[in-house]
Amino acid sequence: MLEVGMKAPEFTLKNQDGEDISLSSFLGKKVVLYFYPKDNTPGCTKQACGFSERMGEYGEKNAIVLGISKDSVASHKRFAEKYELSFPILSDSELEVIQAYDVWKEKNMYGKKVMGVVRSTYIIDENGIIEQAFSNVKAAENPEKMLEAL
Repeated sequence: MLEVGMKAPEFTLKNQDGEDISLSSFLGKKVVLYFYPKDNTPGCTKQACGFSERMGEYGEKNAIVLGISKDSVASHKRFAEKYELSFPILSDSELEVIQAYDVWKEKNMYGKKVMGVVRSTYIIDENGIIEQAFSNVKAAENPEKMLEAL
């Protein structure tokens, strides 16, 4: 995990509609930046839907939500449409941002060591500084906990 107080690494990635989204375009707002392993899996779906259902509450706190996984733009498009997600999910198939935010780690899956995204969330302040960092978050609880953290 990156340290609280650090400048959040800048990035530009494509969202589910193929549009470029840059972190710097949200200066002046808080950003809840969450990293998740895979579209259309039970935990990731609960997490995304939880954020989507609470977008009004995030807006009241002058915050936006961005999700990032290594899935393709096409996969994100299907995922966002299927669950009517109301926030950008970004494709990082090259793992550049995932690695810059230090969430690409060795994991133990069914007794095998594999590399993958550790479910993590950062809260970035209005000036682009990491305000809070959470690793190994629980998918279903994450959206509500991040509202509380704001």
